[in-house]
Amino acid sequence: MSEALDILFTASFWVAAIRIASPLIFATMGELICERAGVLNLGIEGIMTVGAFAGWFTVYSGGDLWTGVAVAALAGGAFGLLHATLTVPLGLSQHVVGIGITLLATSLTYFTYRLALPQVTTPPKIEPFQPLPIPGLSKIPVLGEALFSQTPLTYLAFATVAAVAWVLYRTPLGLAVRAAGENPAAVEAQGISVTGIRMGAVMAGSALMAVGGAFLTMSAFNSFFFQMINGRGWICIALVVFGSWRPGKALLGAILFAAFDAYQVRLQQISGGVVPYQLFLMMPYILSIAALVLVARRATYPRALMIPYQKGER
Repeated sequence: MSEALDILFTASFWVAAIRIASPLIFATMGELICERAGVLNLGIEGIMTVGAFAGWFTVYSGGDLWTGVAVAALAGGAFGLLHATLTVPLGLSQHVVGIGITLLATSLTYFTYRLALPQVTTPPKIEPFQPLPIPGLSKIPVLGEALFSQTPLTYLAFATVAAVAWVLYRTPLGLAVRAAGENPAAVEAQGISVTGIRMGAVMAGSALMAVGGAFLTMSAFNSFFFQMINGRGWICIALVVFGSWRPGKALLGAILFAAFDAYQVRLQQISGGVVPYQLFLMMPYILSIAALVLVARRATYPRALMIPYQKGER
């Protein structure tokens, strides 16, 4: 029992937790932007897959790492544009379109991989982002190694949370995005295009989702393989609800889930195979569902979420 508790106080555990949380942070912030504007984006799983492949393949083809991140974001934005076009001006079902985007993006990614690398049996590797310790701060016991000895993309993930929070709550653009998800008629009354705000939000959010996928191939791992997203997109949708559509709380939710995930891996190691490993794999999802149930009952969702809006409607 003491050995299991000691895990929580080791630097390596929290280093792993922050690393696991990083792609979730990007994608959760992307989904939060979409939903704040009134659009549920269920295409997140497929968009993360596209981002993972686009970033990795760009680097594999000779581009540098930051170019790979940019290409991943552009690919995600392109699928966001498709999603937004179908759901915002055309008013199609956000559930159906989102699932369709996931299926299209995932299938197209796998097809492109096979087309570009037909003879490959083992996923080719690239040189990923390396840890970049911050002088001074990285020497702080436990906390320093966990937070300040990560790769540049992890730092960018935390900066993204701050940027999203600042834009949403400190700028006119953020006010317009939030109003589009709460009372789109009021936005139109101010002479602002609800369609433009929602489409822009979905595209920006989708770009962040794709960067979350790119983190996996360019920072956590060094290659692309099928099924590597492994349900992370669906977890991010739950994290938005867990965070009550607020960036700070959603960040805490992502770290909490990642800590559960890192913890179950270490529990498997000390259990010695006595307990079936499937039980440990289930643990972060069960705990996350329990936390979501407790929080979701008190959560206040955007009132215009998933409600199509046409100009002139009241």
